[in-house]
Amino acid sequence: MLRSLYSGISGLQAHQTMLDVTGNNIANVNTVGFKSSAVEFQDTLSQLTQGATAPNQTTGQGGTNPAAVGLGVKVAGVSTNLTQGTSEATGKATDLMLNGDGYFVIAAGGQQSYTRAGDFTFDSSGQLVTPDGSVVQGWTANAAGTVNTGGPLGAVTLPAAATAAAQATTSAGFVGNLPSDGTTPLVRQVPVYAPDGTASTATLTFTPLGGGSWSVSDGTPTVFPDLQFTAGALTSVPTTTTSNGISYDFSKLSGYAGISTLALDSQNGHAAGTLNSYTIGTDGTITGTFSNGVTQAIAQIAIANFSNPSGLEKQGDSKWGVSANSGTLAVGTAGAPGFGTISAGYLEASNVDLSQEFTNLIVAQRGFQANARVITTSDSVLQELVDLKRS
Repeated sequence: MLRSLYSGISGLQAHQTMLDVTGNNIANVNTVGFKSSAVEFQDTLSQLTQGATAPNQTTGQGGTNPAAVGLGVKVAGVSTNLTQGTSEATGKATDLMLNGDGYFVIAAGGQQSYTRAGDFTFDSSGQLVTPDGSVVQGWTANAAGTVNTGGPLGAVTLPAAATAAAQATTSAGFVGNLPSDGTTPLVRQVPVYAPDGTASTATLTFTPLGGGSWSVSDGTPTVFPDLQFTAGALTSVPTTTTSNGISYDFSKLSGYAGISTLALDSQNGHAAGTLNSYTIGTDGTITGTFSNGVTQAIAQIAIANFSNPSGLEKQGDSKWGVSANSGTLAVGTAGAPGFGTISAGYLEASNVDLSQEFTNLIVAQRGFQANARVITTSDSVLQELVDLKRS
């Protein structure tokens, strides 16, 4: 049987695979985070018809090259194009796009996988999930808003009843000017919070002593050193006094004549607060803003990368899985070396190039047609051989 017949068949099969891959790329042109693929062809074994000979220096005979007839083509592999897709602005806070290397880590049914598709939402229990219900993985912050990125991965959750813990008041500071020519006391109130968030008020009275000096009292037995000013600058030491567990700082005060701008500058206590809103930063940190004015981290999204991302297996549903050739897994945070940053309110579009895919479609079609012609031509030759008997 003619070898060209089988070569043509192998060409049909290889170009059919190219058509399949190209068709899949075109079908996923609007799939979030999709990475296009390309077929790589390779020739099969060749049948040696004449071996090579070396030059013979004695007889003066030159060497000859080998002669071989190829036996067709095969698909060597299907490679994945991992280049970044274009960004699509959605304005949705939970739509996330990775700029650079890495994958979001997701889990379902105890099975961990990876994805570039960041079209996430929060479910009824506050878990950040993919459209098919896989849970995005990361780390949860403690009550103080600190995230331990060295701990085990878990579900990224934003509870609707999230609260910011109360903080006891331990310090307060004043700013402004105490008039050196003042004659009347100045009273300022400081909000004070207990460890359980119970609110109260501390009242400080500033009384002029003459000569640019002022005394301070909070109505307790605590003795505050007098505040003394020279040429408007505070010269008394120390500049802080502790009373009832609160350290009062007067170092920002001045004492010029004719100006009275004494005001509370800061105090570090607050009551407990409920979650009002949240944002997702470029490093994947979900930061909550609470009703008590506190802003603190709630959780952080984990990012994974591999030493050979091209070795990952496509699992469907825009997921990738570990294979024997995907290499070492590294888990870290967005923005760290080797990991891309996160853009909230954007999605990564498919990296399919339609102009290239339609060109590949034509190439595959013509390749298929050409190999079909090889088969029909081989069939015609075989027919001629059969017809020799008739003639």
